[in-house]
Amino acid sequence: MRIKFSALLLAPLLALGLTGPARADDAKATPAQLAAFADWLNTYRAEAAARGLKPEWLDAALVDVALVPRVIGADRSQPGGTAKPIRFPEYLAAKFRGDRIPHGQRQYAENRAALDRAQAQSGVPAAMIAAIWGIETSYGRVLGRHDLPSALATLAFDGRRAELFTRELDAIVQIVGEGRVARDAMKGSWAGAFGQAQFLPSSYLAYGRDGDGDGKVDLWGSHADVFASIGHYLNKAGWQAGEDWGFRTLVPDGFDRASVAAPEPPTRCVAPLKRHSALKPAAEWRALGFTPVNNAWPADDVVMSLVEPDGEGQGAYLVTSSYRAILGYNCSNLYALSVALLSDAIRLPTANGAVVAGNSAP
Repeated sequence: MRIKFSALLLAPLLALGLTGPARADDAKATPAQLAAFADWLNTYRAEAAARGLKPEWLDAALVDVALVPRVIGADRSQPGGTAKPIRFPEYLAAKFRGDRIPHGQRQYAENRAALDRAQAQSGVPAAMIAAIWGIETSYGRVLGRHDLPSALATLAFDGRRAELFTRELDAIVQIVGEGRVARDAMKGSWAGAFGQAQFLPSSYLAYGRDGDGDGKVDLWGSHADVFASIGHYLNKAGWQAGEDWGFRTLVPDGFDRASVAAPEPPTRCVAPLKRHSALKPAAEWRALGFTPVNNAWPADDVVMSLVEPDGEGQGAYLVTSSYRAILGYNCSNLYALSVALLSDAIRLPTANGAVVAGNSAP
């Protein structure tokens, strides 16, 4: 992305590699904003070098980096805590519209060998890996076109979440500087996520895995790398090998939720985990009268918690500790339940291609 600059600013911006043809959607940047961004970028370079990032890495990663006002607009337009909450049935309908399920069933079958290898390496079910892939990028069809160094530099400069985006910009500099990914290939979402797994740069460095054995981690073009990386991420987030995510459940009439309340408030992923009960063995939930919907109980000692994403009487799920690994990918019960239900839908087609009912319903 490029911005047209005034003559007054041209000299310092030439030194920073910020010149180039203008784009209409970046035209709202004022000369004052461009000057402030140039100053910020100089400061970032100095501070990043002090953090151990090599000058040649910074030169390679920040070439042609630009201020992108529409990225700031996208970040500031994110819904806040006062926004009207969306109910899970509407959220799920939006996630499952179009061919998300049938295309997922085809992709699951076509990529089964690579998915099974990722499952063997990580302990995460192949269908769960495929479901993350499907929800994040519609099985690799929607990847984002933003220039990642420019997007992350813009967000770090804006300051609303400066620490987060400065850390991710540092990671981009390392990725490009070490030659892991070419500078011109660094395209993704406005918020910095990229590839078919939609990893942030720091997650790429920490969890990216070479699934096809070519010595690189290519999250754009290699399905094997995408699956191995998603599996590794979920494994490190707490997925328990041999354990499924859970199931939709019927709650006994008159059940006292307070009797199963979590003993301590959550300290991470706070808002979603506030909707979780205490973790109790499956045998105890069964004894309390809970009934799975079109699914079977796990082993008696598998711990599960009760989740009602829209509140009491609005649809309930018993989820295992492995479910919480999905929250590590995106801290939202709506997201995690959508992934979980998609994993069921794509691995359990009926003979005529329809989705098995019950567990795929909200």
